[in-house]
Amino acid sequence: MRIDLHTHSSVSDGTDTPADLVRAAKAAGLDVVALTDHDTARGWAEAQRTAEEVGIGFVPGIEISTRLGSASVHLLAYLLDPTHPPLVTALDAILDGRNSRLPAVCSKLQGLGLAVTEEDVHRVSGDAAATGRPHIADAMVAAGFVASREEAFATYLNPGRPAYVKRYACPLDEAVSLVVAAGGVPVIAHAWGRSVGVITEEEVARLADLGLRGIEVDHQEHSPRERDALRAIARDLDLIVTGSSDHHGLGKVDHDLGCNTTDPAELERILSEATSVPSTGSAGRAASG
Repeated sequence: MRIDLHTHSSVSDGTDTPADLVRAAKAAGLDVVALTDHDTARGWAEAQRTAEEVGIGFVPGIEISTRLGSASVHLLAYLLDPTHPPLVTALDAILDGRNSRLPAVCSKLQGLGLAVTEEDVHRVSGDAAATGRPHIADAMVAAGFVASREEAFATYLNPGRPAYVKRYACPLDEAVSLVVAAGGVPVIAHAWGRSVGVITEEEVARLADLGLRGIEVDHQEHSPRERDALRAIARDLDLIVTGSSDHHGLGKVDHDLGCNTTDPAELERILSEATSVPSTGSAGRAASG
């Protein structure tokens, strides 16, 4: 049983449509796939329909942009009710923050001699729910200013780089509570991949008291030693352990579908703890064999 619980489509910053992503997951030999686009559930219906057509389990999810102090932390949220009013308000604010910083980033790039316009970015972002830094990076690649998204981020768009602009993200504590209130299961994404020194064992324990239910342990940004340490933290706190690709299609290298997977027993824990109403039938059948 091969289960990948963290992927992105063109509804956020992946390059495959939700349908094509699900078909690719099936072709890659996965039995269950989750769609976890950034801050939106807009791709769920298309992905669910395609999963039923091709015969693969589907888990609906969202990757929520949050902050812990000054650090950016991503929170995976599975099987939540995307119409829960306080959650809708929070996600709308996050998406507005993504969209609103586009002019400022373009202005900074133009000041550096890189003629990237908002129209250039919108041409590559397509029908994404919000236009973010990955789309800006794609416009820079299309214009020949950089060779890849990775180069765009490392040289211009990451914090501390000359075209970086801060945006709104939901406080992590609030996001955990919102997911729980919406009937979902919150799991910290790539816990030490981008937040080393922030997500300590003490911090995870505090978040668990608020309703955090899991840690994404097996991820390409975690070394074997980090995976062992995170697995020990999860065991000590009785948290769910997930493994995922964080697949973005052509938008991220070395994150092939199924490169990391989740144990079926851990998916069963997620399914059993969700209290919301999204359709979970296909995931439940696949997980139970």
